[in-house]
Amino acid sequence: MLARLSAPMRRVLFATCLSATVITVAPLRAQDSDDKPKPSDPTRLNLDVLLDWENVAEPRVSPDGRQVVFTRQWTDKVEDRMRSELWIMDSDGSRQRFLQKGSGAQWSPDGTRLSFVADGEPKGAQLYVLWVGTREATQIAHLTESPSNLCWSPDGRTLAFTMQVPEKGGFPIAMPKAPKGAKWADEPTVITRLSYRRDQQGYRPAGYRHIFTVDATGGTPRQLTDGDFDHGDPQWLPDGTGIVFDGLRTADADWQVEESEIYRIDVATRAVTQLTHRVGPDDSPRVSPDGRWIAYTSRDKDRDTYSIAPLHVMDIDGGNVRALTPALDRQPDNLHWSADSSAVLFTVEDQGTIQVQRATLKGEVTALTRGTMQFRLADVGKDGALYGVMTNAQQPGDIACWSGNGAARLTNVNDDVLAGRHLGAVEELWWNSADGTRVQGWLVSPPDFDKTKKYPLILQIHGGPHAMFGVNFDFERQNHVACGYQLLYCNPRGSTGYGKAFGNAIKNAYPGKDYDDLMTGVDAAIARGNVDTDNLFVYGGSGGGVLTAWTVGMTDRFRAAVSMFPVIDWISFVGTTDGPYWYENFDKLPWEDISEHWRRSPLSLVGNVKTPTMLITGELDLRTPMGQTEEYYQALKLRKVDTVMVRVPDEYHGASGRHVSNRLRRILYVRTWFEKHKKSAGAAASAVESSLPK
Repeated sequence: MLARLSAPMRRVLFATCLSATVITVAPLRAQDSDDKPKPSDPTRLNLDVLLDWENVAEPRVSPDGRQVVFTRQWTDKVEDRMRSELWIMDSDGSRQRFLQKGSGAQWSPDGTRLSFVADGEPKGAQLYVLWVGTREATQIAHLTESPSNLCWSPDGRTLAFTMQVPEKGGFPIAMPKAPKGAKWADEPTVITRLSYRRDQQGYRPAGYRHIFTVDATGGTPRQLTDGDFDHGDPQWLPDGTGIVFDGLRTADADWQVEESEIYRIDVATRAVTQLTHRVGPDDSPRVSPDGRWIAYTSRDKDRDTYSIAPLHVMDIDGGNVRALTPALDRQPDNLHWSADSSAVLFTVEDQGTIQVQRATLKGEVTALTRGTMQFRLADVGKDGALYGVMTNAQQPGDIACWSGNGAARLTNVNDDVLAGRHLGAVEELWWNSADGTRVQGWLVSPPDFDKTKKYPLILQIHGGPHAMFGVNFDFERQNHVACGYQLLYCNPRGSTGYGKAFGNAIKNAYPGKDYDDLMTGVDAAIARGNVDTDNLFVYGGSGGGVLTAWTVGMTDRFRAAVSMFPVIDWISFVGTTDGPYWYENFDKLPWEDISEHWRRSPLSLVGNVKTPTMLITGELDLRTPMGQTEEYYQALKLRKVDTVMVRVPDEYHGASGRHVSNRLRRILYVRTWFEKHKKSAGAAASAVESSLPK
């Protein structure tokens, strides 16, 4: 059994002194050279700052536009978890104050009450309603499962929400009666569904997600939907007679990949009407304030690994379907209607930024936000003001309001912990890949960067693979550069935010040309003139872990690598991940033809690996299960490649989501591994001297 490494890791750094032949062994620290800041340097973003970090999310503006409620998270250092609270402020950001423990607040239509979710009786998450004027909060139901997706009825009398309902059936057996006082083993888990487990949740409860309603003054919830189907977020019709939602109400729903429809249910009769009939995903329905239209995203089903579903609109009865953004080569997300029902507002990822755009019912698309930032839209005021979370490379996420005059930051929850600390500059880079494809990235340099010096370089690779790095603030990057590194992060082919062709360029070829994009990016960073080419490092998680493992199988230019929660063997992965859908990402099923799965597996290249490689994975990971990490570790160890496997207990995919301390550990393991394998200036000089002729 592999023993876990202690934290901090007890490693040693071998330093060679030019004036002596003695090798000095010292405890390894992330900052150990004279030109780097000490851990206690108050001018740098040290790792312990993360323990005082706060997050904000879910801003909701009141119906009269005068107040904004939002979720504020803080770190409970004792319980090692994030805590959520509801805060409220005036719409100009003034009078910020604590309101209640909980999250997910939604205003009642008249603005007098807030619904939200918080811990309660009998246990776990429960539904609450709070009177804003008096701050009195009441638990309005006693639920056995966690509620989510709260939505007020137009008259403010009822709340709709979704909740898991146990399924019927299973596989019963007739056991003999246990003797009195007997302590028999726990019952086995009997699984009958195709998709039976989900990362961050574990083995799925034996049941389906259904829509409920409950009286806003309290009462017994009423289940609206039925059947062995999962149902999406409920959206009320303005007259209160029905609710619209997405889902797939077919007997073989688990077998249908990229397939969903939009439905309407009559609240009184519970009769369900299917509104869409397209073969492909129809998602995220939003009803216009005047009750005439439903906005949603939709596209035809295809075999591509990345596709764009344009914004559509249809009449309230499902007729007169039309696309509003057929020429927009970006994915609309976070749909919101304007108050007058004349347009739909949405966000798009675009070259590292996240912007808000507006599409009229005539299909006229205009940009509402601009600039080098990310604005994650959460709500729209009746006056058209946009409320969301805004961030840029130097500014952590805060609640912001965007109006015709630009953006106004309403909160500043981390200004206190950042006061007096110098951050690394972030420079945008573009380069040509091996075949001429243009690739975007960003180079982060240490605070007090000196153009006359050279710095070790870290290449950070994102997961997904259909995801996007961008211009947002990132604590981990800034902490690494505060310790004397430059850091390159970029969006290779397969990334979102650059259109369908770019995102789909890795179809049946992942990894592939994305590797070329990464290596030419490193070359571009080196060409800037300040990279110590003897000290190149690479790491990434999930899809980034895949590409990290692929990279060390293709080149030995990196001094060390960290592959976090990777896929190593596609053959075993497709049948053990938390859903059967990865089978669809290959031309053929593995029992029909295994060649593509093996060709794309980093394990096929393990015979080439010379780079010291650390592996980090959460022991609960169901997305890229621990077996993937174990396969690679065993192969590397068998070949006597310098490798360490870090198994993080009580963590799912990401290895740091459940416990704040594990995020600290993950950052430290990465950098400590790099420090262990860093080639010092003295060692480099000795190598040059030894190579000279006698």
